[in-house]
Amino acid sequence: MSSQDAYLDRPRASFINQDSNSQTASPANSTTILPKAEHDGQHTARPANKKRGLIFWLACLAALVIVVLAVILPVYFTVIKKNNDNKSSSASGTGNGTDDGHTGDGTGPSATGAITGGDGSQVTLEDGSTFTYRNQFGGFWVSDPSDPFASFAKPNSWTPALNESWTYGKDRIYGVNLGGWLVLEPFISPALFQKYPNTVDEWSLSEAMAADTAGGGLAQLEEHYKTFITEQDFAEIAGAGLNWVRIPIPFWAIDKWDGEPFLDKVCWKYALKAFAWARKYGLRVNLDLHSIPGSQSGYNHSGKMGQVNFLHGPMGIANAQRALNYMRIFTEFISQPEYQDVVPMFGIINEAVLAVIGRDALTSFYVEAYDMIRNITGVGEGKGFYISLHDGGAMDMTQWDGFLAGSDRIVMDRHPYTSFGGATFTEPIATGMGADAGGVWVATACSWAAEQVRLSGTFGFTYAGEWTNGYNDCGLFLTGVGGTHNYAGDCGLWEDASTWNDSVIAGVAAQSAAYMDSLKDYFFWTWKIGNSTAGHVQTPLWSYQLGLEGGWILKDPRQAAGKCADIPVFDGNYQPWMTGGAGAGTITATGAAAGTPWPPAELLGADVPATDLPQYTSTGTVHTLPGPTDTPGATKVTGWYDAQDTGLAPTTIPGCAYPDPWDALNAAIPTGCSAT
Repeated sequence: MSSQDAYLDRPRASFINQDSNSQTASPANSTTILPKAEHDGQHTARPANKKRGLIFWLACLAALVIVVLAVILPVYFTVIKKNNDNKSSSASGTGNGTDDGHTGDGTGPSATGAITGGDGSQVTLEDGSTFTYRNQFGGFWVSDPSDPFASFAKPNSWTPALNESWTYGKDRIYGVNLGGWLVLEPFISPALFQKYPNTVDEWSLSEAMAADTAGGGLAQLEEHYKTFITEQDFAEIAGAGLNWVRIPIPFWAIDKWDGEPFLDKVCWKYALKAFAWARKYGLRVNLDLHSIPGSQSGYNHSGKMGQVNFLHGPMGIANAQRALNYMRIFTEFISQPEYQDVVPMFGIINEAVLAVIGRDALTSFYVEAYDMIRNITGVGEGKGFYISLHDGGAMDMTQWDGFLAGSDRIVMDRHPYTSFGGATFTEPIATGMGADAGGVWVATACSWAAEQVRLSGTFGFTYAGEWTNGYNDCGLFLTGVGGTHNYAGDCGLWEDASTWNDSVIAGVAAQSAAYMDSLKDYFFWTWKIGNSTAGHVQTPLWSYQLGLEGGWILKDPRQAAGKCADIPVFDGNYQPWMTGGAGAGTITATGAAAGTPWPPAELLGADVPATDLPQYTSTGTVHTLPGPTDTPGATKVTGWYDAQDTGLAPTTIPGCAYPDPWDALNAAIPTGCSAT
């Protein structure tokens, strides 16, 4: 997110307003997926032994056939018939595998085990409780206990199933972030921070929780993981007409080092659940590495608020070495054939601040990370995920034109916020109920289209990884715990949506639709905001879920089309290398940053050449990510895609007195810790 970004959480609400016009008449149309012939046999063997009542029984039969056609056959033709050629799911032992199949025996889903359902079907959760799936857009879920990596579900009729090809520039990303879940932020989960005054980030919150053993200790974090986002959220996201989720994840999902207070490894269990739920409801995942050793931004969602010690200052290279290793471990996991379809995009670092780090250093790192990733996945369409790079908060986006031209499937992530630029936001958004609703903020939202389109031609696929309805900087903890607001009016209005009148709702709704139309491919920040101790959401502009409930976010994102008049629209025709086609992986001589050395020659915030700065040695143990433990039969996810990737992990050089890697900007540079 942007500089002062913080985030809140809210308890799940039943927000999707449903009417009686569901897609099927069945009140609970979940069903076991069976071969078509078996269904035909079941539903035609109804002999009429008596003439009396024949018309009644024929009417019943007709109704039953309608249910079959409406429920079973769409699933059969979309799921079973289309995927007869899927290969068996198994972990690959090489970095050049092309197996993208995910069924257990290579012939389609289990004949008796797979359960599916559309609108009105009953979903049973792992604790035995149930809820009713609501999806008026033709989406259906699929769960096959005998083949947990089956990828046949669809969130709606216009989105390809996970085992079908996604065409960037043609298929639209309608996505939301699951912010504040696995990476905590004060404005998203305010009650957790209110319980421990003076905590400002996950670092200080973890320290306070660990000291409070009577109050639950660090186990409180796992309770948050368990309850803040659940399977029902994924079902509701699909039911809202959305098709992607962006999941921020911290490096401590893998491990932590001495002195770091985080609850390490635990959130990975919930990331695995997220992948399974996304697969079940047909949602694609953009996994985003949100927190980096030493902090890449100094923001509270980077792990620790304050200094930037990644690619900056005395510990900048050492922290970057750790970051590369974490990216490598995530890459190895999600490149496995079991996960390639459900996690087709990886954001390698969130909001590294270009103004602090400098373009040369960040460019050098991006090139090194790209080379490392493609050495693991291979090059070309179908070889691993799209690599998402954040723009660094650049004001002049032309500096990214032609970056790594000829590379393989890199995409640009932008965060078009207006909340944090220091403005006083004096222009009203509540300007009436008609075409003028939203005032100048509609035009502001529409103005983002031009740069999105231009970058699509000069860089490649460009999307908004974060955007919001928060046109101002109001909201509890939005600018950080203890932060101040520049808004010239009364922020109290924007901290309680129950006080909004029709004009306010119409204005926010108009701005929201304009962003959707302008950005085309996007992830709203964020899906939900948690209640504060006041008992309600105090940053309602930032909650998609609350916006659906309150009527200021469209229940069908496609209806935003045309909200912005006379904006440019990219035609969807990328250069072949941008999508893994001809020329991909051959970086051109004119490509910006081609041949950039790693490590960079120097870092900002350090007075000596980068080669003289403290570094780690690659002699440590690699901590791989485990797969799910409840897979059936011989199915086993090893966590490691490329068997030829046998390098060790960074670790400290014996005898080196390293500065604090999170607080090193004013530290003396030690001797005996460099590569030379």
